[in-house]
Amino acid sequence: MFESLSEKIQGVFAKLRGQGMLTEDNISEALREVRRALLEADVNLGVVKAFMARVKEQALGEDVQKGLNPGQSFIKIVHDELCVLMGGERAPLEKNPTGPTVILMAGLQGSGKTTTTAKLGLMLKKQGHRPLLVAGDIYRPAAIAQLQALGKQIDIPVFAMGQENPVKIATEALAKAKADSHNYIIFDTAGRLHVDEMMMQEIKDLQTTLQPQEILLVVDAMTGQDAVNIAQAFNEALGLTGVVLTKLDGDTRGGAALSVRQVTGKPIKFMGTSEKMDGLEPFHPERIATRILGMGDVLTLIEKAQAAISLEDAKELEAKMRKAEFTLEDFANQLNQMKKIGSMGQILEMLPIPGLKAALTDDVLAQGEGHLKKFETIIASMTVKERRNPKILDMSRKIRISKGSGTKVEEVNKLLKDFDNMNKMMKQFSNMQKSMPKHMKKQMEKQMKQGGGMPGGMPPFGMPPMPKGFNPFGKK
Repeated sequence: MFESLSEKIQGVFAKLRGQGMLTEDNISEALREVRRALLEADVNLGVVKAFMARVKEQALGEDVQKGLNPGQSFIKIVHDELCVLMGGERAPLEKNPTGPTVILMAGLQGSGKTTTTAKLGLMLKKQGHRPLLVAGDIYRPAAIAQLQALGKQIDIPVFAMGQENPVKIATEALAKAKADSHNYIIFDTAGRLHVDEMMMQEIKDLQTTLQPQEILLVVDAMTGQDAVNIAQAFNEALGLTGVVLTKLDGDTRGGAALSVRQVTGKPIKFMGTSEKMDGLEPFHPERIATRILGMGDVLTLIEKAQAAISLEDAKELEAKMRKAEFTLEDFANQLNQMKKIGSMGQILEMLPIPGLKAALTDDVLAQGEGHLKKFETIIASMTVKERRNPKILDMSRKIRISKGSGTKVEEVNKLLKDFDNMNKMMKQFSNMQKSMPKHMKKQMEKQMKQGGGMPGGMPPFGMPPMPKGFNPFGKK
């Protein structure tokens, strides 16, 4: 997501480093590069012009702030304007104070409405709500069956009446939700073109019947500039309350995310980040801006880690690591929890280390993922006793494990060596903490709480090697 745009903009900032002040010449050159990057990302031309004018106005003639070089000053200006461009603050769902909150999903066919309906239902369920999914797409073959299958998968009820008139389905769904005490109704609709008058009239009739608190347009981010035009047309017809951008994990240039708010005036409320049922995230403009600028997104990483790892498990793991009692069984559990957070590439994208994601190519990331998968397979081929006490692994056991995991004995030995080194390192760290003065211990614990620490104490097994000459702090 935004990978190409992020690389280009970060390249602009690198050119400004080392210069004494922001001048009209270096600002103009930087703005030209940023403008080109935004247009290549398929951002709306009018949006680009307005954005450039605001950045130039703030940057031109501004003295370098104390402790900041010109590159950092320019980054702050661009960051703040990117936040404004995408809406400033996160826009939460509106609620109905007197009854169930109704969410009407709209969009073109193939944009991902049905899947997004289920994902949104799961998100609300995790927040303690009781959502009801409604199958209102009576035209697409298997659309109703698809929503029912997804509802079963995430254990959320689906209301369906077959090929009945959508308005009648809406009326019955409202009665069903009230009778069964559901506090959210998410109504899936058929895909339609905004130029199809008959289909647009149908969704207007649904709007009149349901009186929804939210009308969310589901837009495929990979459609680029067309996504903005679609959002504008639907907004004029229905009066949207928000937009959901799907497939942001694909080969999207990000122009839609940077244009929709400015063109339609409607906020992006959610974004689809994977095909999995938990692959829907609230859209935080400030966090997206920091990702684009290569500044990471630690808050989202912490939230994902908290969702994947319980507080009790984290405390138990911390106690084991302090006592150097971390076992291969614990490591296998950590791998499973890491998968819930995201892929290695997604996690690295959220770490605030400038240039890290760009330095690690897809091949290197794939190599790292391969190492982790191989370690997981090796551990799965061990007995419980062997996982908890690797010291009993003699050659005959290693041969059995290597055959069972489809690996070489050398790879089993490498896993055991890395594991042993990590335990030694944790023991040294624990001893170092014990000898620390009390005030330093408290300060360290405070920093860990504020920063969230590493997700679940994930050990550095299988992490891809840093490219030769990589400097996480950029050129001096």
